[in-house]
Amino acid sequence: MKYQIIPVTAFEQNCTLLWCEETRKAAVVDPGGDVARVLSIVQEKGLELEKILLTHAHIDHAGGTAELAERAGIPVEGPHEGDQFWIDGLPQQSQMFGFPPAEVFTPNRWLDHEQTVTVGKQTLKVLHCPGHTPGHVVFYHPETALALVGDVLFNGSIGRTDFPQGNHEQLISSIRERLFPLGDEVSFIPGHGPMSTFGHERQTNPFVADRRG
Repeated sequence: MKYQIIPVTAFEQNCTLLWCEETRKAAVVDPGGDVARVLSIVQEKGLELEKILLTHAHIDHAGGTAELAERAGIPVEGPHEGDQFWIDGLPQQSQMFGFPPAEVFTPNRWLDHEQTVTVGKQTLKVLHCPGHTPGHVVFYHPETALALVGDVLFNGSIGRTDFPQGNHEQLISSIRERLFPLGDEVSFIPGHGPMSTFGHERQTNPFVADRRG
């Protein structure tokens, strides 16, 4: 599994292009915007785009979904159905945050905890990790020890929980009970900012570091 992080929108959201080296089939994770640039990178690399994967439906992660799905003729998988109200509110979100108009869409497949998604011949596990949003999911590729965690966890911080239906205790539980058990060596791509590992965050992140003493 190969990947390239493509920062998009004024929020510098980490849209990620994932692809299977053997088949050259690819997925775009969290196309928040700048769809033309994303498609140009797909073309430059000679990849065949086969789907969109969504961690959650905030505007900076999902704002370009309808446009990309239509232009590329590809399905949308994710997030969990708990984020339906965020998808329904994308037009209002785009106005509120000064984004280009975003269209409502219906995912071709809602995702649940412990399901899987494929990119070419590669398989990623789905972890439902609510707290930042009720329908937030994480994608985990065991073979390369890589997780795409959206806005659940960051290098040195955690996702906000002051949005509608956010839940701080739920978020902490998602990180400690569903992400950290995957292993300290797992590298993760957050929704914003630099990558890190679960081990580094367990040691140093002030919000979720292991309790000592």
